[in-house]
Amino acid sequence: MNRRDFLDRTGRFSLGALAGVSVPFRRFLPAGLLPLPFTKASSETILPGKTGLVVLNDRPINAETPAHLLDDEITPAAKMFVRNNGLPPVLTDEDAANWSLKVAGESCVNPKEFKLSELKDLFPTYTYQLQLECGGNGRSEFYPPASGNQWTTGAISCANWTGVRLSDVLNHCGIDSSAIYVGYYGSDTHLSGDLNKVPISRGVPIHKALEDQTLIAWSMNGEEIPPLHGFPLRLVCGGWPASASGKWLKEILVRDRIHDGPKMGGKSYRVPCEPVAPGESVKDEQMCIIESMPVKSLITKPKTGLKLAIEEALEVRGHAWAGDNSVKDVLISIDFGKSWINCDLTHPVNRLAWQHWKTRIKFNQKGYYEIWARAIDDLGNSQPMVVPGWNPKGYLNNATHRIAVLVS
Repeated sequence: MNRRDFLDRTGRFSLGALAGVSVPFRRFLPAGLLPLPFTKASSETILPGKTGLVVLNDRPINAETPAHLLDDEITPAAKMFVRNNGLPPVLTDEDAANWSLKVAGESCVNPKEFKLSELKDLFPTYTYQLQLECGGNGRSEFYPPASGNQWTTGAISCANWTGVRLSDVLNHCGIDSSAIYVGYYGSDTHLSGDLNKVPISRGVPIHKALEDQTLIAWSMNGEEIPPLHGFPLRLVCGGWPASASGKWLKEILVRDRIHDGPKMGGKSYRVPCEPVAPGESVKDEQMCIIESMPVKSLITKPKTGLKLAIEEALEVRGHAWAGDNSVKDVLISIDFGKSWINCDLTHPVNRLAWQHWKTRIKFNQKGYYEIWARAIDDLGNSQPMVVPGWNPKGYLNNATHRIAVLVS
């Protein structure tokens, strides 16, 4: 793929396309940064139970949510992105009623197997709103292009999850002092159909597994988890790549080593330990596992491409999140980053939930504008103005979110 093809794919176009249209802050447009389009061909495909998602792959099913459809404070099932690595199991109500979870591993003192009903009876139940974001969200903006699903901004969600704390279950079974990691296995099938192959089996360090908000969940937004999202049981490890939150959960291993299941090694969900030049070859031993996701924001209103009368005030709003951290500030710019406007920002409803921001603006001149959103977390980390460090699989893009507005 050459650069022109790449720019076409990512929806950028040149200033020449704005012939006859005023660009009030054109002098502040960073060199090499191209304006956003006003119209973009829709690639929406009907996916049962979903509203307006864009399907990126159908084997396995992967689909993202356009930014303007993520305006809900609590992500509904119909608007939650789909990320699968294998083929989801086809389950009946009887399967769910008889579902069991095995807890074992080198560092599990007393391995046990729990029926779903036993989990509900033995342990306290908790509900948390938790952010789940694909590690590759934003991959489509990397150049040279990175392999994998070409996510734009929509592989993020923040639903309510109900279940039991993983820590309560692990402590019930006993955690040996040698424990350093927890890994999962689900009941999805490898794309090849070979039942001896596992499509994905990832995990998290023991400290993440023992956080209060790390759940073994059976409910999403007060209802059964939809089949595409892990019915009847899944892990939810908010703030880390969603691949750590195993679906169709069948087994948890307490490990005395870093979990070594499929997609824990190589380039999968790992980035170079040290910065590399774009396109540079990186050896597997020079890659580090992704843990907490970076600070990020999303503009959910208005939808990009809005046409607005100059006398109208415009409400701009969205969400912001920061992996294991919280967001301290969200700012927007309408002059290509020359100046910034502070937004009203809510506190998270609980740790690892996203936060909501909003502000109102008026434009003093007709023409083409871009609204940029930038979040800063409680440690002072800020979204970069451009795509951050290139990596072979296009992970962790937390560049400033941009939308286009035409004022007339």
